[in-house]
Amino acid sequence: MAGLAAAALFGAGTPVAKLLLGQVGPWLLAGLLYTAAGLALFGWRLVRRSPRVHLAKPQLPWLIGVVFFGGLAGPLLLMFGLASMPASGASLLLNAEALFTALIAWLVFREATDRRIVAGFVLIAAGAVVLSWPGQAQFAGWWPTAAVLAACLSWAIDNNLTQRLALTDATWLAAVKGTVAGPVNLLLAFILGAQLPAWPALAGAAAIGVLSYGVSLALFITALGLLGTARAGAYFSVAPFFGATLAILLGDPITWTVAVAAALMALGVLLHLRERHGHWHSHPAQLHEHRHAHDDGHHGHRHDPPVPPGVWHSHPHDHEPVTHTHEHFPDAGHRHQHRGDGGPPQG
Repeated sequence: MAGLAAAALFGAGTPVAKLLLGQVGPWLLAGLLYTAAGLALFGWRLVRRSPRVHLAKPQLPWLIGVVFFGGLAGPLLLMFGLASMPASGASLLLNAEALFTALIAWLVFREATDRRIVAGFVLIAAGAVVLSWPGQAQFAGWWPTAAVLAACLSWAIDNNLTQRLALTDATWLAAVKGTVAGPVNLLLAFILGAQLPAWPALAGAAAIGVLSYGVSLALFITALGLLGTARAGAYFSVAPFFGATLAILLGDPITWTVAVAAALMALGVLLHLRERHGHWHSHPAQLHEHRHAHDDGHHGHRHDPPVPPGVWHSHPHDHEPVTHTHEHFPDAGHRHQHRGDGGPPQG
């Protein structure tokens, strides 16, 4: 639900943001959206008096990688590519982010998968390609194409690194990403000669940024932690369908591409939802801090005073080594190797 909600908010923001493009340039608009998202999430955390986030030293390289690939390299590479490429080719190439995300998760980080998940991913990706097909795509040479694909690769690396931090408070991590990506995009826009629009357009951009980028990003990070990178990325690829649906409600005609894409994506999501993955696996002893509840078989420690089952809270705690079997996703707590599921590991 978190992954699909993130896709719905992000996809719905696209046709609404399109209404602002007559008053705000695309690069400036991206900067305003990300900046509003980051500031709003930090403000939300301040109002809620959210506890400070403490990253362990081994996690700092992941955060640096997230900031570099997601907030710096991705926008810069996309700018260089779009400067010399028609939008028809770029819209198709941007679908490569989901493909790169899944391949890195499966081949580099060895995230668990099976034929059902791969088939579902292919169907969802095919639906995204159908939605973005311009009729005749133009790419304008190998350098712009390589730059856009490199931007997709940067964001795919960002997604996989973010999953390494997914047990961290999602609102804090999304706020950090927004306050990095936003000013970077604003700086690039001003370098290219952009000027701030009138306040109604600024207010509209801020509203879209808070919901379609801030809340959506926090939900996507939550999905990364609960589902694994490839599955969360697949669900997020449904975003263009939600955007197309809202565009139809705003007056755009219903086309065959929307119908075909809806069928492909629905079948792909159904395959993912029918996944059942369970086997014997071991959790090593570990000391860390993240939000958890005492109802999932992994958090049996005691509190004084006691915390009722099902109540989410966060504090440093120890995990005792345990070997058990249950259905699970390749989430942030299940990054184990797969050597069979015939019984408890020996030795």
